[in-house]
Amino acid sequence: MLWRAALLQAAGVALLSVVLALALPDGFFRDWGAVAGPAAWLLCAAATGALLRLPVTPVLAGAVLAGVPSALAVVVGVHWLGAAVAVVLFAMWCARVARDPRVVDEVV
Repeated sequence: MLWRAALLQAAGVALLSVVLALALPDGFFRDWGAVAGPAAWLLCAAATGALLRLPVTPVLAGAVLAGVPSALAVVVGVHWLGAAVAVVLFAMWCARVARDPRVVDEVV
């Protein structure tokens, strides 16, 4: 589950990033990147969870938690390193959710 989640999330984020970069002007990301990035991350996480048949609420909670280090990386200027770390953390979360979907109850 860990590897499938990592591959699906990484592929989804990469594909969506390319599509958005080709479709939208550079200024969009300067003005709206702080909204578009997390929204794209959550959309990809929801798709990953659906493809892996995991419950949506725990998957999205994990995506939010895994996105925190990514946001910090953006602030310090290493956006793609943060995305890679977030993919790993998200995949670990998905593997945990696959074993026990009640993982959100333990964290919250």
